Amino acid sequence: MIQRTDINSVLMQMREIKAQAQLQIPNVNFSTKDSQIQEVQKADFGQLLKTAVDKVNETQMASKSLATAYEKGDPAVELTQVMISLQKSSLAFEAMAQVRNRLVSAYEDIMKMPI
Repeated sequence: MIQRTDINSVLMQMREIKAQAQLQIPNVNFSTKDSQIQEVQKADFGQLLKTAVDKVNETQMASKSLATAYEKGDPAVELTQVMISLQKSSLAFEAMAQVRNRLVSAYEDIMKMPI
């Protein structure tokens, strides 16, 4: 049976992630009461893509360093932290690969259009 402290810990992490998301995109309202999305500031597509790739890279580097610390026997690093970090980096990489595939597909569709 799941202990109450575990549930509270998960809820606290979810709230923390929500707060981080709100800080990164300040003009979007994540409120469940008001589902209307405010206008998001326009960003350069290339810069947006570069930022996303950099975030994926940071996630992978952090998970790699955490795994290395665990392998070296660092008592402050737990196996669960390492596994969650590795899953996050794997998921981020897969999502980036899917975005890349969609962009390539869209480019190919545009190139096939008659002039």
